[in-house]
Amino acid sequence: MDEDDQLAGRFEANRPRLRAMAYRMLGSLSDADDALQEAWIRAAGADASVVDNPEGWFTTIVARVCLDMLRSRKSRREEPLDLPDAAVDGPEQEAMLADSVGLALLVVLDTLAPAERVAFVLHDTFGLPFGQIAAITGRSPAAARQLASRARRRIQGTASVPRGRLARQRQVAEAFLAAARGGDLGALLAVLDPDVVLHADAAAGPAGAPATLRGAAAVARGARAASARSQYSRVALVNGTPGIVMAPRGRLRVVLAFTMTDDKISQIEVIADPARLETLDLAVLDD
Repeated sequence: MDEDDQLAGRFEANRPRLRAMAYRMLGSLSDADDALQEAWIRAAGADASVVDNPEGWFTTIVARVCLDMLRSRKSRREEPLDLPDAAVDGPEQEAMLADSVGLALLVVLDTLAPAERVAFVLHDTFGLPFGQIAAITGRSPAAARQLASRARRRIQGTASVPRGRLARQRQVAEAFLAAARGGDLGALLAVLDPDVVLHADAAAGPAGAPATLRGAAAVARGARAASARSQYSRVALVNGTPGIVMAPRGRLRVVLAFTMTDDKISQIEVIADPARLETLDLAVLDD
């Protein structure tokens, strides 16, 4: 076996780990595969004979490719996909990956600056030392540590209510989501205030216009009608309060921001406008 074949064999042996790493950094299975293809092109064109640690070398190449892709994505300011149900039916493998990583985590990771996201994934998920992360991001080890720390604080967030109340509000949000998924009208009514008001912005409303629903019955029927989309939704911290993020293929499309009164949902703000989504403070709720 010649050196090229040996290098290809080592890369293929590392592919599952590299793909998992790229997926967490990019939030897209197709982008992760593109990153691995580009990384292999770079590795195959380099002089591997001077490499002492091929696994670490592959990791560095893939991470740098992902960082470049994230920076390019930010500069392009990608437009959101349309929201019809047929458009959000992603491959089963990607749905399983999103579940294994945590859909809410993917959403919050997507709000981070590229270098923060890369530093967090490499250190907190894959255990890379900050010295290696510094070389990848072009920062000092201390700066790389700060990148990961800032990302960690953003991901963990800060609740706006005491822990006991937060737990109850989370249960209400989870019950709403479970009822919406199951189309259970009775269960939806059980968590809604009788006088609940739902406001949807123009990007979320029908025919591109803002919409308002008043009363538990109307809101429950609307949630039941959107049960297919709830399959791509998870509970997350939205501006310090439990709410719901909808993210087909790990990309944020809609947020339901809840106001709760006496452990009932009294107001729902449905936000789909990209500019408004960017202003939200999103975080992952601890298990």
